[in-house]
Amino acid sequence: MQTYEVVEAWQEAVNAQDVKHLLELSDEKIELVGPRGSAYGHPVLKEWLARAGLTLETLQIFAHGDVVVVAQHGVWNSQMGAGEADIASIFEIHGGRVARFKRFDHLEDALREAGLSEADAIEG
Repeated sequence: MQTYEVVEAWQEAVNAQDVKHLLELSDEKIELVGPRGSAYGHPVLKEWLARAGLTLETLQIFAHGDVVVVAQHGVWNSQMGAGEADIASIFEIHGGRVARFKRFDHLEDALREAGLSEADAIEG
């Protein structure tokens, strides 16, 4: 399975609220990075999935080696309110599992941090 295919399956598990499959696709010590900092592990991932009420639509994928950046349209309905926006995420894949997930407000920021460019786009 290509790294971007792991990411696609991970996002499908998030969208389906499929905790079991999401955990299978995630490293036990997965790092989740968001606006409030980092958190680690399957317990945090399970709590995040339940709280976020998130669905992600892939707009574009960029990949090189073990790093994947995905431009997404996110919709959430959490206790803090509903919303939607175009966002981007960096995924780091180790051993066929997502080891790190970091969300960005802008694709350009995610690509820059990941060291990727438009040349790394995956044709869909």
